[in-house]
Amino acid sequence: MCPKFFADSILRRGESSPTPMRDRTDFGYEQVEVGDKARRVRRVFDSVAGKYDLMNDLMSAGFHRLWKRFTVEATRTRPGMRVLDLAGGTGDLALLFAECVGRDGEVVLTDINGTMLAAGRDRLINAGRLVPVVQCDAEKLPFPDAHFDRVSIAFGLRNVTNKERALGEMCRVLEPGGIAAVLEFSRIWAPLAPAYDWYSFNVLPRLGRVVANDEASYRYLAESIRMHPDQETLAAMMERAGFDRVELFNLAAGAVALHLGYHY
Repeated sequence: MCPKFFADSILRRGESSPTPMRDRTDFGYEQVEVGDKARRVRRVFDSVAGKYDLMNDLMSAGFHRLWKRFTVEATRTRPGMRVLDLAGGTGDLALLFAECVGRDGEVVLTDINGTMLAAGRDRLINAGRLVPVVQCDAEKLPFPDAHFDRVSIAFGLRNVTNKERALGEMCRVLEPGGIAAVLEFSRIWAPLAPAYDWYSFNVLPRLGRVVANDEASYRYLAESIRMHPDQETLAAMMERAGFDRVELFNLAAGAVALHLGYHY
C-alpha cells in the first residue's frame, strides 16, 4: 500500500524572464567554476555516503521519512506506472515508489555519485526489490522523451549545477499527464529563521564531525540550503522549464517544500 501523509497546498502559475547562464556558480557560499561544482559535490557525497541515512535521521529527528512518504502519496503513483528517481542516493524514496508501482510497474534509481548509488542498490536488494540502477547526470538524462509517468528528485536539486537544465530534462522524459516531484530544503517561516540558522551553522557541522567525521560537508549542506531558490522562485523556474502547472506544499514551516510539476 502506498504511504499516506497530508499537508496543505498552494496552486500557482506565473511567468518570469529566464536566468542567464554564468561561468561561475555557487558551492555553498563559495563561488566556483561551473565545471568544478560537480567534482566538489561528488567529493562531499563520497565522504558522507556511509553515514548518510543515520545523519538524515539525526538532523531531521526522523521527519525526512515522513516528508518522503508524503511526496510519494502526493504524486498519486499507481500500480503499473514507470517512475524515475533522480539523485536517489541510498534509495529510500525509490523503495517507497516501488511499493506503489508493484510488480507490473518500474522504478529506475539514478544518481551521479557511484558511491551513493551502490548504497541505494544494496538497500533495494536487501528489501527484495530488483530495480534498474543508472549512474547519470540529472542535466543530461539518458532516457527517451515521454517515457516516465512520474519523476522525482529529493534533496538533490540544490546540488545540481544547472538547475534549469535538470528541470527541463525532468519535463522532457515525462509522458503527457505525468508529474514531477521536487522535494527540497527551502525558505523557513521568517520568525523561525534565527533559531534555524543557529541550528544549521552550529549543531549540524558538529554533528557531522562527531558522527560522520566530516564537519566541512555538513557546513556545505547548511550553506547550500541558503543558496537554493526559495519556494516561489523554484516554482517559476519549473514553469519556465516547461511544466504547465506547479503545486507547492510547505512542510516543516517551509524549511522543506514539495513542488509538483504537471506536464499535460
